[in-house]
Amino acid sequence: MEGAEEAVARLWPGKHALIAELGGGITNRNFKVDVDGESFVLRMGGARTGLLGIDREVEYEAGERAFEVGVGPELIAFLPEEGWLVARFVDGRSVPVAEMRRPDVLPRVAQALRCFHDAAEIPGRFDAFEIVETYRAEAEAHGVTIPRDYAAAHAIAERIRAKRGAQPLCPCHNDLLNANFLDDGAIRIVDWEYAGMGDRFFDLANFSVNHEFGVDEDRRLLEAYFGAASDSDLGAVRLMRFMSDFREAMWGVLQSGISELDFDFAGYAARHFARLSATAADPAFAAHLSE
Repeated sequence: MEGAEEAVARLWPGKHALIAELGGGITNRNFKVDVDGESFVLRMGGARTGLLGIDREVEYEAGERAFEVGVGPELIAFLPEEGWLVARFVDGRSVPVAEMRRPDVLPRVAQALRCFHDAAEIPGRFDAFEIVETYRAEAEAHGVTIPRDYAAAHAIAERIRAKRGAQPLCPCHNDLLNANFLDDGAIRIVDWEYAGMGDRFFDLANFSVNHEFGVDEDRRLLEAYFGAASDSDLGAVRLMRFMSDFREAMWGVLQSGISELDFDFAGYAARHFARLSATAADPAFAAHLSE
């Protein structure tokens, strides 16, 4: 509870509050705060998160946009100088990975993503190809040894970048882990700290790989999102799954040098390097890359 009680006292002066730490975060600390019969989530930003490409002003604007279009929770307070963000607690249930494939769930998720992607512009820019290079440079600057897997992965990333070319930008979440989805009768998406204008196919691929989708599930995702699943769109998702894992791997590499949280970031990076290597070894991936 270190720091949380002080934060709550400043945010709700003179109020009696019940505070409970919420698990699951590996960048920030999160607390449920009950005050006067209402429940909120207090997010306290982790150390040096700006080095991860997180802009708290952009996060706030993205969260506001998400609430406007019915996808995200209502934001109650924002103290950028402290790295504190307060949102209304979503009294919903988590959606297990296996459920995401179900025909009664996947279209709802696809609609939520499409709703945000089609929303008005938000500040900030997210480019996975640039981010992995930025993470490498920052990690080296903080004394982290870059894994040998980086060079091969970067070479493939540059081929994907050339293959994809310039893409139209739209508001994207860019961190669609399973833990960031809740169902309270509607699909809600939380934790907008990596949001920015980007490639919707990164978001779709990020959702896909984080929910262990195969090719058939990706086709169904595209059908639910676009109304049809073209071969070119399927290829884009399959290629960008590699970039999702590459971003996660290099995020772990950088975090191993800057984070104060007790978490095995090096192991996290190694798992994502292993998965992207398996992705690249798939003949179907090579076919998408060379088409």
